Amino acid sequence: MNLENRPRVIVADAQFLVTDSLRILLEQEGFELGGVARYVYELEELLRKEVPNLLLTDYATVDYEGLDAFRLLMQRFPGMTIVVLTNQVIKADLLELSKMGIKHMLCKTIDRDELVMALRFALKGRKFFSEEVLEVLMDEQKRRVLPGEQTQLTQTETEIVKMIAEGMTTKQIAASKSISFHTVMTHRKNIFRKLGVNSSSELIMFAIKAGWIDNIEYYI
Repeated sequence: MNLENRPRVIVADAQFLVTDSLRILLEQEGFELGGVARYVYELEELLRKEVPNLLLTDYATVDYEGLDAFRLLMQRFPGMTIVVLTNQVIKADLLELSKMGIKHMLCKTIDRDELVMALRFALKGRKFFSEEVLEVLMDEQKRRVLPGEQTQLTQTETEIVKMIAEGMTTKQIAASKSISFHTVMTHRKNIFRKLGVNSSSELIMFAIKAGWIDNIEYYI
């Protein structure tokens, strides 16, 4: 890999065993380590020098002033993708992070290959939740509305759900099915209403739980 084109990563974590391990892994996998921060002020200094492609951080070990700190980081640095790597698999926190748009959340128990895959996906803008995190989010969706309790989707609506899970945009779905953008939007509204979901992420979680799509397919 060309050294000038290596993805740049900043690690923000107060656990030295974690940061030292990540240093080695990132170097071996062709990433450029832009620095390690144990405190928010250190992170701010690193971000002032150069904004990385990825921020790999644990919200529980760094002295962030609440989860809203992530919302502010996303607003200030829209080109930087935040990957949460933590041992704190707390439902309320994970749900809040998901709602604010964090699409990459991993538990520190994941293995090396899964972590590398998650980083590659993050660079491509593709979502990735480790198994423990996914179970928490799916459990919340199950609590809110169980599959089969709402009106059944039509065949077209089910096909659109799968297309959304594949990452297709509304415009791409319209072109694929030879229907108008407005028609796809109407289908989306009907799907969300029938299933009681409010976002594409919630829809995908519901679809996995209902068995309409495989969570492995969603990862890949």
